[in-house]
Amino acid sequence: MSVDIEVSDQGWLAGLRASLSEDFAAQTTRLKELTEISPDTGDPGEAHNRVALVAATRHNLEQITGALRRIADGSYGRCEKCDGPIPAERLEVLPHARFCVPCQQKHQG
Repeated sequence: MSVDIEVSDQGWLAGLRASLSEDFAAQTTRLKELTEISPDTGDPGEAHNRVALVAATRHNLEQITGALRRIADGSYGRCEKCDGPIPAERLEVLPHARFCVPCQQKHQG
């Protein structure tokens, strides 16, 4: 299974775009709920957890937005570093992947 075949399959991309759009809507709702003013319980642990959840949710939204942008501009499924194909198996597990595995490992250092 080649990534070029998968990525050029418009049905596959349409399904992926729909799934990412649903995830985007769910994460946006979650972020709204997390950032709405709620009573301060005075528990610093709870405040820390809320901050961490907001940061993680924002990060998820950035990843989803990036994947949707790459689908729209035709660069989805190509490594941003070496421009090689990202294996379809990797994209199925991590649809927002920006790098192939070797470049990801170099990127993380």
